[in-house]
Amino acid sequence: MIPQIRKLAPIGSLAVFALALWALHREFAHLHLRDVMAQLEAVPVASLAAAIALTMLSYVVLTGYDALSLHSIERPLDYRRSALASFLGYAVSQNVGLTLISGAPIRFRLYSAWGLSAVEIASVVAFNGITFWLGLVTVGGLAFLTAGGSVPTALHLPLTSLRPVGAVFLLAVFGYLAACLWIRRPLRIGRWELAPPPVRIALLQIVVSTTDWAVSASVLWVLLSPGIEVSLPHFLAVFMLAQILGLVSQIPGGLGVFETVVVSLLPAGADASVLLGALIAYRVVYYLLPLVVAVGLLVAYEVGQRKRQLATASRAIGTGLSLVAPSVLALTVFLGGAVLLVSGVTPADTGRLRWIEKILPLPALELSHFLGSVAGILLLLLAWGLRRRLESAFFLTLAVLGSGAIFSLFKGADYEEAMVLTAMMAILAPSRRFFYRKTPLLSEPLSTNWLAAVAMVVIGAFWIGLFAYRHVAYSSELWWQFTLHGDASRFLRAGIGVAVGLMVFGMARLLGPAAPRNREPSAVDIERAGAIVAASPHASANLALLGDKSFLFSASGCTMIMYAVSGQSWIAMRDPIGREEEFPDLVWSFHSMCDRHGGWTVFYEVGEDNLNLYLELGLTVLRIGEVATVPLQRFSLEGSGRKELRYIRRKLEKEGCTFEVVDPVAVAGLLPELRAVSDAWLEDKHTREKGFSLGRFDDGYMSRFPCALVRRHGRIVAFANLWPGAAGGELSIDLMRQVADAPNGVMDFLFTHLLEWGRDRGYSRFDLGMAPLAGLRTGPFATLWNRLASLAYRYGEYFYNFQGLRNYKDKFDPEWRPSYLVCSGGRAVPVVLADLAALISGGLLGAIRK
Repeated sequence: MIPQIRKLAPIGSLAVFALALWALHREFAHLHLRDVMAQLEAVPVASLAAAIALTMLSYVVLTGYDALSLHSIERPLDYRRSALASFLGYAVSQNVGLTLISGAPIRFRLYSAWGLSAVEIASVVAFNGITFWLGLVTVGGLAFLTAGGSVPTALHLPLTSLRPVGAVFLLAVFGYLAACLWIRRPLRIGRWELAPPPVRIALLQIVVSTTDWAVSASVLWVLLSPGIEVSLPHFLAVFMLAQILGLVSQIPGGLGVFETVVVSLLPAGADASVLLGALIAYRVVYYLLPLVVAVGLLVAYEVGQRKRQLATASRAIGTGLSLVAPSVLALTVFLGGAVLLVSGVTPADTGRLRWIEKILPLPALELSHFLGSVAGILLLLLAWGLRRRLESAFFLTLAVLGSGAIFSLFKGADYEEAMVLTAMMAILAPSRRFFYRKTPLLSEPLSTNWLAAVAMVVIGAFWIGLFAYRHVAYSSELWWQFTLHGDASRFLRAGIGVAVGLMVFGMARLLGPAAPRNREPSAVDIERAGAIVAASPHASANLALLGDKSFLFSASGCTMIMYAVSGQSWIAMRDPIGREEEFPDLVWSFHSMCDRHGGWTVFYEVGEDNLNLYLELGLTVLRIGEVATVPLQRFSLEGSGRKELRYIRRKLEKEGCTFEVVDPVAVAGLLPELRAVSDAWLEDKHTREKGFSLGRFDDGYMSRFPCALVRRHGRIVAFANLWPGAAGGELSIDLMRQVADAPNGVMDFLFTHLLEWGRDRGYSRFDLGMAPLAGLRTGPFATLWNRLASLAYRYGEYFYNFQGLRNYKDKFDPEWRPSYLVCSGGRAVPVVLADLAALISGGLLGAIRK
């Protein structure tokens, strides 16, 4: 139910946006676009300069959020670094919306490259969120109490005065200070726990955030003050209420909602054209200019990193940047598409049209105008392809940006617009390495959020066109009027072009190839997988031969992901197998397949090497344990540390125990005896066969692999089927079973012989498997997952021998590396864990029964 509700949220935001435009349309019914443009051009240079200076000051103050957060977790960074992360994060989030969330990925990519852990970065984001809301409720509370006033019924808010709201806001601030003074236990914020900071830090939070909100309000104040008389307390109350409602609407930047509230609450006698002109100037100065600067900084940073790409630190930062750049470039291209659409529905400059008339024939001008709008809608759609790192979207976007710049010049000598599009093309062109996926553009699923954003731009552009030509008498003849000054006719034809473009895109997707569906693997699939497994150095790749997984193959057929579906979770086992250069595209293809079927993308027991790929998908990384790997070339039974193993080995040899490895052909003749050992082990452990991440005793499966045997006086008392990797690669075991009367230490006996056997045959390492929940970090800033998992590791011995298993593997002196579960975060995690347990144990009942 929750995923369905989340999908409806963008539709709700779209409805709020449409209602806000309707309210503005009604409010400005008497206004003409030329009056607004005249007022926009009439904004005093001094006011504009003051607004730009205050915007710069506001973003400088915003960097204090991160500096204060880093100080609170005792991880101070060089100010230039924290300021860069803060500015990039806020410049993007202010335009995208979800201010607290959308800046988090940028901070994660940069801060992680500078040495901060995921827990520390999450603490910075949470602390920033608290600081943000502290300033909002402090300034809002003071402004509401001071100005008060009645709330117009047109806003349909469940209150008539702002003073009670102001009182509640200030009580919340005092409550926070009291908590910091007297409460020493951690505060619970969603699934995070944060210790209340000292009162001194809390006061600094309030000072920094209130300064930020006051300065940001001053930007609009200096743009309004030359033409509209309004008291500062009243203006501040209006501004804060508009910001709060904009945040609640979840519309990017509160676009439309913010303007509606400001227009409704400012004095009724205010000149509407002056008011709307100031609001447009505010959007450009406070939102768009910082975004342009942020994109420029990102490009400059990338160029600087390339100069030092041989250094380890540079490669780490470059990797972090590669995770951020596609999203920022996609947003930039999206804005470019919006610029073309808005330009296509607004009147052209008369003087420039006369100049163009002398150079180009009228049909060329008309065609350029029409194609410019089509290019705009194409950029909106291609931006999603850039976000998904599609190679085809990269090249098509370059072509459309270049064409759009030419169309802008031809349709009305809009050289400013052409320069913006050319700059976007110049920024995008050097970023080819970020767009590596060969997947066809039309096969990528579109998110509801992105579709809602496209709809907002199209509806907004259409509203601007209706506003610009509201005094035109519309008739059927208007469609076919081709004149130099026929702006209204061109607006209608551009609208048709956009509608046809969207319709063609929709039809192409509907008639495109169907998404692959989950199905049982065929014998052919398993044989194809077997060829990939045979070439893989990783022993765990042999899980593909178990027969309980489906496969997603790359286009070349040389790389695959093995997966199974449980509930709503589509769970991939381990990292992709095969050619590493094909991993990124295959991971994205798997994610797209999950999206198409409404499933959650999950990767289970993955290592560190490919975490960046999963982070690009926007997934959450959870550490679930550590994997023990023994380097075989250095393994020996010599030395005091191996005394116990040598004793067990001599003891069992004296008791008549022998070790041997039989090849797969010989295993077939031993299956009845091996099954008897397996059944006895299952009965003794009161458990049953598992699956997916663990093998099971199946005649066909067992006959595929060599088997290590321990015999006592000729009778098999223990066995383990072997997973061999490619020559010189990894060796591991799957099933490891013994009879109840096997001598003590029989598995130590088997392991010591097996490690020497693998070393003598040229294998480089032996995989002892994972120690669940081992190695998780704890502390005041640990996530709820880490805290619960650590408790289970310490006190869950009754249910599972967590610590004993790790201690057992430690006796072989292995190298430990972390293992992760990658999935959707938040409330999805418990459901994913339940689906995973059911998949491995053959149902939830099986998980409970062992």
